[in-house]
Amino acid sequence: MALPKRKHSKARRDKRRSANSKMYASNLAVCSNCKKPRMPHKVCPFCGFYKGKPVLVIKTVEEKKK
Repeated sequence: MALPKRKHSKARRDKRRSANSKMYASNLAVCSNCKKPRMPHKVCPFCGFYKGKPVLVIKTVEEKKK
């Protein structure tokens, strides 16, 4: 088995590792209730539904003012 002659620096190691961890756009799912994009497997932040069932009660801007 081949062995390196010299130790690779931490910077060189980290540069190699960072090349594989590029920032990708997150996948978005469409809410079945309000049709807005949301993160998959999460409650919709706009309407509070998950898998077609209400989970959270989201207050609108007008309700918050009262």
